[in-house]
Amino acid sequence: MRFGLHIPNFTWPGGPEALRGRLVEIARGAEDAGYDRVSVMDHVWQIGPIGPPENEMLEAYTTLGFLAGQTERVKLLTVVTAVVYRDPGLLAKAATTLDVLSGGRAMLGIGAAWNEEESRGLGLFFPPTKERFERLEEALQIILQMWSDDDGPYEGKHYHLARTLNSPQPLARPRPPILIGGSGERKTLRLVAQYADACNIFDSPELPHKLDVLREHCERLGRDYDEIEKTVQLRFDLGPNGEHVDRTIEHLHQLADLGIEVAHGALKEVESMRPLEIMAERVIPALAGQ
Repeated sequence: MRFGLHIPNFTWPGGPEALRGRLVEIARGAEDAGYDRVSVMDHVWQIGPIGPPENEMLEAYTTLGFLAGQTERVKLLTVVTAVVYRDPGLLAKAATTLDVLSGGRAMLGIGAAWNEEESRGLGLFFPPTKERFERLEEALQIILQMWSDDDGPYEGKHYHLARTLNSPQPLARPRPPILIGGSGERKTLRLVAQYADACNIFDSPELPHKLDVLREHCERLGRDYDEIEKTVQLRFDLGPNGEHVDRTIEHLHQLADLGIEVAHGALKEVESMRPLEIMAERVIPALAGQ
């Protein structure tokens, strides 16, 4: 099992003046601890489960570009990009730029978007649910075309591109991996089976069922289920001095037994750096052979 560090919160001691240094310290600490990837949210306001909308929030691709220059090994991605916030051609260009400047370490995390409050607040495009999923599928088709040898036009229901030119192309081979976030059984997991290299499903009692649904979509589409990287979104609370480590390790073994390959999540009080040390010392080694 591999690990991903998700950084959803930027309200740390010292305020915005200290944010840059703390973020660098956390990202480099994750790399040193043995994490496989680091992600940020694609939100412009803080979300309810974490804090009030007035709390600090950094724009995702600017942040990832900054982290590309501060790290050497970890993959970099959003969990996950709101497809309607950026036109697909521009999104493909942003992800390509991240990949080139990071030395081939970009992943594209993408989803149909859900936060209507922030969208309305800042005047971002936010159509109804059905249209968002239609646009998500078209965006995936456009991005895959831009990451290929085909620079011809694209004509969809919602997007019309006269030429899908993308120069330079990404360094990652055959292209940056695409991760689709969400667990909707009819639409999201079908898109995973058809287009994605990885899924990202919340850790819940329904997880085994969701994986079965994904397997069924793969069978219908003729896709090899084992080709798709199984990642789960969770929140690590190790306790101030590692009091919850054993419980965490036990749960991670259970996830690994389900076929989960990447445990991706926020780390409570990561800004203190102590949780990263505990992950490196006790948790990550315990799952290394799983």
